[in-house]
Amino acid sequence: MNIVSDTEAEPGRRTRRFRISSVEVLCAILLIAILAQSRLQQVFDVPALRTGSTVFVAVCVQALPFLVLGVLISGAIAAFVPARVLEKVLPRRAGAAVGVAGLAGVALPGCECASVPVARRLMGQGVAPAAALTFLLAAPAVNPVVLVATAVAFPGKPEMVLARFAGSLATAMVMGWLWARWGKLEWITSRALRRLPDVAGGQRWRVFAETARTDLVEAGGFLVLGALISSALNVLVPAKWFGVLGGQLVLGVVVMAVLAVVLALCSEADAFVAASLTALPLLPKLVFLVVGPAIDVKLFALQAGTFGRSFAVRFAPATFVVAVACAVGAGFLVGVA
Repeated sequence: MNIVSDTEAEPGRRTRRFRISSVEVLCAILLIAILAQSRLQQVFDVPALRTGSTVFVAVCVQALPFLVLGVLISGAIAAFVPARVLEKVLPRRAGAAVGVAGLAGVALPGCECASVPVARRLMGQGVAPAAALTFLLAAPAVNPVVLVATAVAFPGKPEMVLARFAGSLATAMVMGWLWARWGKLEWITSRALRRLPDVAGGQRWRVFAETARTDLVEAGGFLVLGALISSALNVLVPAKWFGVLGGQLVLGVVVMAVLAVVLALCSEADAFVAASLTALPLLPKLVFLVVGPAIDVKLFALQAGTFGRSFAVRFAPATFVVAVACAVGAGFLVGVA
């Protein structure tokens, strides 16, 4: 007699297998931490670890509200602000459109991760690439959320807020004008120039929730990573090393510019990481804040995937050089240096 299994008798029914997800792993870690609390306290009762954990928690707690607000605004823009709205207000002449697009970044904030698909959407709606790329650089750097976060991270130093705004806006507009003058459409992959459909009315809230959730998960991960690195720098790197950078202004600017590219922090949170490096002077910190939202490793990957590698290998290095120059210029102009 043949015994027919349930899966053979009912082809439509699938056996469900229990899979361990990140939620179960987190619950298990929390349970172990609670049960072994006294033992863990003895193991981690080290002054250096206490200092590092204090810096880590301080950076995360200060930055998280601004990060959440930023991703909520970014989700609202993706769902409720059609790209044709910007197309109507932008002048047809590329040079003038660059200036308007740069200022539009003040009114339409978003994180740098979200600005890449928004810029692609603008191109798909017929906006000039120079204006779309200007908005890509301006939106995550000069919006109110980032400026307020910078003011909170640097209390009593309004010149840092002004210098960051001026340096970031100048970076976006200079890159837009450079693209309008020398950029070529063949550098941008054809799929990025295809017209994209508007979000359907019934899907707006779904797009809002999904965009905000995705941005929060991605940006939150970079925030935690940045906070860990910041706490490690404060504990593991001797203070005299930062003192050397403080005495060598050019070296400090170069190191912080490269660090901004490597750390790839969210623009809503990077000011708190920069402020935690207390031994550094303000100008290298300003360079860090201007370069980070303009170009970093994750932005290079996003730009290469969205606009093509031919575009990214030209646009990213030029953006890095322009951002450093604009940050230094804004610093000396405002009096941060």
